Amino acid sequence: MKYDILLSGVGGQGVLSMAGLIGMAAVGEGLYAKQSEVHGMAQRGGAVQAHMRLADRPIESDLIARAAADLILSMEPLESLRYLEMLAAQGTVVTAAEPVVNIPDYPELAEVHRRIRALPRAILVEAERLAREAGDPLTMNTVIVGAASHLLPLKPESLERAIAQLFARKGDEVLQRNLAAFRAGHAAATGAPAAAAPR
Repeated sequence: MKYDILLSGVGGQGVLSMAGLIGMAAVGEGLYAKQSEVHGMAQRGGAVQAHMRLADRPIESDLIARAAADLILSMEPLESLRYLEMLAAQGTVVTAAEPVVNIPDYPELAEVHRRIRALPRAILVEAERLAREAGDPLTMNTVIVGAASHLLPLKPESLERAIAQLFARKGDEVLQRNLAAFRAGHAAATGAPAAAAPR
């Protein structure tokens, strides 16, 4: 088994936190995980991408080949389109619907959304709204991981354990908001009712 994820977004959105969460869950299941931070990390508001590769055997390269990504996981809709050449023929795009207008010639948002919806396999998530409803707009990246969780070769409980590992030290309130965000993202993508985070 191998599963390749290209993560994208804008500096400051928590793209690397998404990669870390998925990688931690994978290692918790006994899988191999390799992550490469490709560019953009130092510039808030600049384009960011990272490669995350999961497998049940050792992984030699941390970079995904062109047209080989099983998933593009994006925090920003235009950024999801930027890397379509990396997507495998049967791959899926999961992206936040809300834009970060960081360039003067940002296209019309309706056209960006139309292009995403025209893809064979794409999920457009109102991540900012769901994060606010979960109690914290900073949980947008956790919403997006939740929206992709049914596609990942990982058990949802492994991802929730990784959320607990990452956020427990920040207090129970932060942890519960991230669990709620994860479950809201999953529900939005699958149509399943969102389960409440346990208290």
